[in-house]
Amino acid sequence: MRNKFYAGALLLLSTAAWSQTVTVKKQNEKIKGESVEGASTELAGKLSDVNSQWTKFLKEVGRVKLFSSDPLLVTEPNFNGTVYPKGIVYAYIFENGNQTRVWLGILPREWDEGEGAIAAREVEKLVYQFGIRYNRDQVQGQINETQEAVDAVARQMQRLVNQNKEMTIRLVNNEKERIQLQKSAENNKLESEALKIKLEKNKKAQDSLANAADQIRKVKETHQERLRRIN
Repeated sequence: MRNKFYAGALLLLSTAAWSQTVTVKKQNEKIKGESVEGASTELAGKLSDVNSQWTKFLKEVGRVKLFSSDPLLVTEPNFNGTVYPKGIVYAYIFENGNQTRVWLGILPREWDEGEGAIAAREVEKLVYQFGIRYNRDQVQGQINETQEAVDAVARQMQRLVNQNKEMTIRLVNNEKERIQLQKSAENNKLESEALKIKLEKNKKAQDSLANAADQIRKVKETHQERLRRIN
């Protein structure tokens, strides 16, 4: 389990090392039957990973209208603090395996004269800005994940350090207890030997006293016999 944990942490660290350059290119897409030139960029990640951020980004540009089949419409777009009330920006998002392409474009005929050229340049900048933001968010997410891995490793290390301290204290106490038990065992052995000697002496003393008592009893019987003979 510990080896798997370390391997996972190293994997996070290795995947966080990648870098991504945002490349924006002009590309045509079909809008209302017309081939319209716009700007697109490809990003690492599935559509489900990119789409929510893409929609959120577009809402910062203007009012987003969602359609099931048509591209997203961004009305009243805001370019550098200037709102274009009549302007419309079209937005597409496409998935290609592990890559997702986002696209922005305009129909020049839908813009006032002179504003279409400005809008064309701005949508290209917006695509680039989104690519930068998305990639930075991805890398920041990986940084957060690696930091979590670093913190987890630190916590595991601290647990091991604490366990080491605890086991060291237990080992010292165990050694003290072993020495104490060893001394107690030696004292017990000496006490046992001393008790055996005392028991032997006690037995001999009892035998000696028993002999003395027997002799005294015999002397008493002799005196009693003498007493009976007096008349």
